[in-house]
Amino acid sequence: MTHHPGPRTIFRLGLAILLPALLLPMLARAADYFDQYGLSAASPALDLGVQPLGYPSGVISTVMRHDRVMAEALLKLDAPLKTHPFQRGADMLALLADQRLEAGLLGDVPTVLAAAHGDIWIVGLVKQTSTAIIAKGDTQVRDLAGKRIAYVELSSAHHTLLQGLRSAGLTEADVKLIPMRIEDMPDALESGQIDAFAAWEPAPTVALARSNKNRTVFRGLSSDYFVIGRAFEKRSPEAASILIAGFLRAIEWMRRSPKNLERAARWAIADGRAFSGKEQDITVGQVIAITRREILNVPSAPVVLISPDKPPLQSEFNFMKEKGKIPDDGSWENIHAALAYDGLTKVMDDSRRYRINSFDYQP
Repeated sequence: MTHHPGPRTIFRLGLAILLPALLLPMLARAADYFDQYGLSAASPALDLGVQPLGYPSGVISTVMRHDRVMAEALLKLDAPLKTHPFQRGADMLALLADQRLEAGLLGDVPTVLAAAHGDIWIVGLVKQTSTAIIAKGDTQVRDLAGKRIAYVELSSAHHTLLQGLRSAGLTEADVKLIPMRIEDMPDALESGQIDAFAAWEPAPTVALARSNKNRTVFRGLSSDYFVIGRAFEKRSPEAASILIAGFLRAIEWMRRSPKNLERAARWAIADGRAFSGKEQDITVGQVIAITRREILNVPSAPVVLISPDKPPLQSEFNFMKEKGKIPDDGSWENIHAALAYDGLTKVMDDSRRYRINSFDYQP
């Protein structure tokens, strides 16, 4: 039987991930799967971290991966695009920090963690929606005390789980936290291995479609972001702009035609299958619905709207700080600066040069 660390151990690991001296050894033990990628800071390639098991993030990244316009422009700079799949955004943090990854698509909590230390610029919005706590039966959050809840540590869903527990007067110590891969959660709920899980799409959609006994017991607002390394942008500003153009182009292409979106959904499902090694328990129609709802139908997307009264990510930063997930040297000023990055605006203003409306996607 696999032994899983308890809540206090997980809490300490959450702190460790933010400490550069401890970050690399911890991740090497926890997630050796990405060691095989052979990433290095000296590589001429533009290395992009993606999450093929999350939507619509995985849909956007697969379109970018098929973009011939971007690929040709980057090859002229001797910076070929290479995408690397990750199980969770937190696994990318050390690689962004030491420049083995140039960019990534991250959930809100990993974005906060990376930005607080000044490692990244926040380019644009990847999704704007909610993550959910799904439970079996007529359960309410307060009924989860003592129950087994699957989660992905240091993720947007982890943040939602903490919010949900707090709303019912519970803490992490009041439940049994089960670290689990996102794609395994619906099966684990169905088999009775767990009593609930906290997750992003498509896991909630899959679980709710499987049984009318499964219920959404809590939702928390969440967003995903496209980020690039500050060091990368300084070193290769033109390559950064071409990558940003590819991100913009992907969203615009999917908005242009239902056929384009369907094509992207099929690519995304295939990417998820290749990474997980098993069939994806989701339909093309469900992927399309998630992508429309969470990014394409967000009028401002991918622009991140900044409200002086309620800046993006500030509530996540404050909450994670309060829960001890961010050490004292984590800076909100760095996050504020990352949000103020104007690379997206510059590329949009020079759309002809960066061929924002020129589409050429390989099969």
